[in-house]
Amino acid sequence: MAIACVVLDFDGTFTDVAAESAPFLRHFRQGLAAALGEDLEAAWEEEVAALRAGADALGWDLGGRVVAPATADPYLTATCAAHRLMQRFGQGQDEARRSDVVQKLYREAYAHSATAFKPEAKEVLEALVATGLPVTVVTNAHTDLVEKKLDQLAPKGREKLTVSGDARKFLLDPPDAADARFSAVPETQTLDGVLRRPVYLRRGRYFEALKRVWESTGTTPEQTLVAGDIYELDLALPAALGAHVQLVARDNVLPYELKAMELLGARGGVDRSLHGVLPRLR
Repeated sequence: MAIACVVLDFDGTFTDVAAESAPFLRHFRQGLAAALGEDLEAAWEEEVAALRAGADALGWDLGGRVVAPATADPYLTATCAAHRLMQRFGQGQDEARRSDVVQKLYREAYAHSATAFKPEAKEVLEALVATGLPVTVVTNAHTDLVEKKLDQLAPKGREKLTVSGDARKFLLDPPDAADARFSAVPETQTLDGVLRRPVYLRRGRYFEALKRVWESTGTTPEQTLVAGDIYELDLALPAALGAHVQLVARDNVLPYELKAMELLGARGGVDRSLHGVLPRLR
């Protein structure tokens, strides 16, 4: 079935996440230290080292379930380290409160992120828009912040790019309204030999964001190409729904992500460059 709809992740997919996250990290760590009333220099480094050492088992833990790899990018590492530090210093036993604090710190610090696009970002966005296909950025970041970054990049046809923010791809809650397509998705995916924990597939908020795209464009999952840089957050659910997916591989792409893409056969693709997205439309 021909591709009729394109969905894109943003941070880390079209941006140089290491460069843009440096000021974010400074503000995030300062805010966390103030919230805890602690000097976190040594403790922060200890928690980050622990996360890196357990990359195939540890991650962003919500309600006892890991929803994303801790080391995929600096934003995830900071989020996971913050949760661990709040628990370590006895101020995060209530998960809902802890999540609220971390999300507030994240939003405030994200506003200070630099704007650093990958070299090919503008060219690829222009090529995608030129196809005439509907192109939507679905991101965990706030819509206004991503709109502003796209305005700065100013690709030709910018007005045709739609942004759907606050997707909360990490939440394992069911969607607000029952949907047979979501109900048919397995709860987990097991990748024996490369990952010591399950990948949780049912992410209701993300599904709702994707569903809005399909309803507004008159397309289906099977007609959709989704591109992102983190398999678990960006691609696992769309793939389970029948979409074609493209992993824009990070420098530290994890073995289980490559294995998952391999298992998808012709519906999956991997390339370090964004240019790898374009041949998938043919």
